[in-house]
Amino acid sequence: MIFSLNELVSWLGLTVFEIWINLVSLTIFTILLALKLDDIYFVESSGWWIVFSPLFIADALNTYFCAIIFIRMHMEGMMKVGILRTLWSMVTLLLLFVFKYLLCKKLAGPSNLDYSEVLSPVFILLQLIAIRACQLH
Repeated sequence: MIFSLNELVSWLGLTVFEIWINLVSLTIFTILLALKLDDIYFVESSGWWIVFSPLFIADALNTYFCAIIFIRMHMEGMMKVGILRTLWSMVTLLLLFVFKYLLCKKLAGPSNLDYSEVLSPVFILLQLIAIRACQLH
């Protein structure tokens, strides 16, 4: 089953622009990951932090975009909707950032992190998305 764009926007709480930023960063990340795994010279010498940098940049851009949206909603007098949207966006961005950070830290070198600890923000995010999807229908 393929979801429509309207369903994705309502369930994930993201705008089309935020989804576009995430798709572009995921494409660049995938290219860098393929170069890293194929032992291409300029990516091989750099660490996992360079490979994950497009995802971190996308998180920063989405955070900036959410701040702009909150300010615009505040200026238009939609305080309650603006606060709820900003809270949802910041929680999802924080959980995804923590997941990416822990995964990069686990891949970068010897770490005492288990994969269940690394994936725990994703599990929390999936539960929040399920709750949000149930509330909308």
